[in-house]
Amino acid sequence: MDLAEVRLLKTILFLSLPLLAGSIPSGKPEDAGMSADRLRRIHESVQRHIDAGEISGAVTLVARRGRIVHFEAHGLVDIESKKPMERDTIFRLASMTKPVTGVAILMLVEEGRLRLFDPVSKFIPELKDRKVATLSAGQPLRLVPADREITIRDLLTHTSGLGSAGITNDQISKAMQSFKLAGTVSEFVASLGDLPLEFQPGTMWRYSPLIGFDVLGRVVEVVSGLSYDKYLKERIFDPLGMKDTAFYVPPERRNRLVTLYRRTPGGQLEKSPNQEALMSQTYFSGAGGLTSTAEDYLQFAQMLLNGGQLNDVRLLSPRTVEMMATNHVGDMFNGQGGRPAHGMGYGLSVAVIQDPVAAGLRVSTGSFGWDGAYGTQTWIDPREKMIDIIMLQTQVVQVQRDFENAVLQSIVE
Repeated sequence: MDLAEVRLLKTILFLSLPLLAGSIPSGKPEDAGMSADRLRRIHESVQRHIDAGEISGAVTLVARRGRIVHFEAHGLVDIESKKPMERDTIFRLASMTKPVTGVAILMLVEEGRLRLFDPVSKFIPELKDRKVATLSAGQPLRLVPADREITIRDLLTHTSGLGSAGITNDQISKAMQSFKLAGTVSEFVASLGDLPLEFQPGTMWRYSPLIGFDVLGRVVEVVSGLSYDKYLKERIFDPLGMKDTAFYVPPERRNRLVTLYRRTPGGQLEKSPNQEALMSQTYFSGAGGLTSTAEDYLQFAQMLLNGGQLNDVRLLSPRTVEMMATNHVGDMFNGQGGRPAHGMGYGLSVAVIQDPVAAGLRVSTGSFGWDGAYGTQTWIDPREKMIDIIMLQTQVVQVQRDFENAVLQSIVE
């Protein structure tokens, strides 16, 4: 039996399953307005990057109209052992953790336990009375008072200036090394001392890779009275059936954890020296600490696509999801962090596609989602009633772009 026949057999077996481990069933692509033949181009596009030695492997998943129409593992979990990638492989989500934190905050907003425009210092007094760092050519660093306090909304939209990887980056890095594996977020926040903001709150969009959303995770702890890992498990993961999503991969599941690779200056793949990344049993990073599978994350994404509900579980109202996926920052997001110069906005923890032509992306208008530092990415597409997820553990942006193209060209109605 050749490779093409094996792939065909896997597809037939997959489509014959009435229900996967999660709650979202599989279905025939044609019943969802997609072409099975064209969906095979997803594998072809990913395999080209594997053959080029750019990535070790990937898991890709596409769901439309509430049915999974494509779910495939490509390449290897580990190059050295030649262990094949499986669909239940566990990936480090990195910043794909942030939308989960966004939902956790919005659930508390709906409950009336906090407001988007509440000052963060209401819950974390250590963050009161921040100064703003200014640096002019030929002048020493100068600190000036913030015009106002940073708010929950500022953190959700990366417009707070807290930990935005600029003037204060060295100070942030030193503090993080002490706490991310052994300490707690509460201890870390207390250790920030008088760390200044990078700009006046609300005046710029600058990505806060860790601190902003780690602080939001701590806000959840303060408001709910639960540790952040317990809150997510009890309020989001268990209700949605996300059995493989957590801040730490236990020993009995380590055989499913993908190897993390990085590119050498010569372009080869080598194992990252830090395979733990932000995984921790004590430091629950709301910015990037979660690990998960493609199928687990689909449950979360489908809940958002459904307007806050999955099966009989409602986490958010449709109006809150709409607010989450609406641009809150005007034109400030465009051109930041390698993003297109036009056509995009940023909502509450997610990027929003406003004009795919201007952005140069093969994604529908109104799609929203986010990606992670190691190559994970999810788009939630209300216009097409579709979700596409790609899981990698080596960041190669062109893999994501090729995947987007392969998905969109598979829609035939």
